[in-house]
Amino acid sequence: MARLRPSLLVALSVSLVLHAGLLVLWTVKVPQMAPQDLLVRFVEMPVQEKRHFSKPSRPTQAPEVKTAPVADVTPLTPAPERVPASMPAPPPPSAEEWKLATTYRLRNSKRYRHTWGQQVRSMMGTAVEGPDQGLVRFRIEIAPDGTVAKVEELWSTSEAAAKLAWQAIRSLPPLPPTPTGKPLVFEQTIAFLPYETGWPPSYRLDCLPEPEAFKNPFAWDGASPRQGSPGNPEVVSQAHRPPPPEDCIPDSTADSIEEEDRELQRQMDQWRWGR
Repeated sequence: MARLRPSLLVALSVSLVLHAGLLVLWTVKVPQMAPQDLLVRFVEMPVQEKRHFSKPSRPTQAPEVKTAPVADVTPLTPAPERVPASMPAPPPPSAEEWKLATTYRLRNSKRYRHTWGQQVRSMMGTAVEGPDQGLVRFRIEIAPDGTVAKVEELWSTSEAAAKLAWQAIRSLPPLPPTPTGKPLVFEQTIAFLPYETGWPPSYRLDCLPEPEAFKNPFAWDGASPRQGSPGNPEVVSQAHRPPPPEDCIPDSTADSIEEEDRELQRQMDQWRWGR
């Protein structure tokens, strides 16, 4: 038998020792633990009886319902609808007013122009508050015999008011001749409003001459001699308004506190100051 190597002998001896140890552990009996008693308690649950629900029978008489007393409340009266403001047309100028107008030559026949506007407004009917109210302004030319020669509408704030004004102008009755015997050209605003029909003008200052047109004392055309220059030593003073003629009587109320108070009240009513 061949001789074994030393390393092989060592490995064999180690293997034998390991196997012998495993056999010893396998043969040793491990002491078993005694089983513990388990305590089980049974609790009795209450048994619920089954309830059978049956459909309730319909009562033969309706149950009495008690209600709380209700106070006697009077229904509110609805607010009445707002009625639009209106103003009837003023009466046409009388024969006496037209007679005075034909003799009044001051201020481009001022009274004739106002009377003509009142005649047109009196034929336009009642003015009602709303979209139909408004103002219309015309440029009018009246022939010396009183016939309307030319009418031009300058502007208007209401188509309905302008239509009524045109109808009234086309239907004007024969008018008296102009005060000066010449064609009368003027502009007139017709008020078709529910709060005023055109206030009469004041004739208090009509006796005074017409103020002269403004002339700039510093303007120079470059050719004519200047005022106060060596070529024109005389200094031309500004023109003063001449006094009114002696036979000129103001055709209105006197200049007094009452007249000024009425004029202020008229402006307040027209422009709604303080309202």
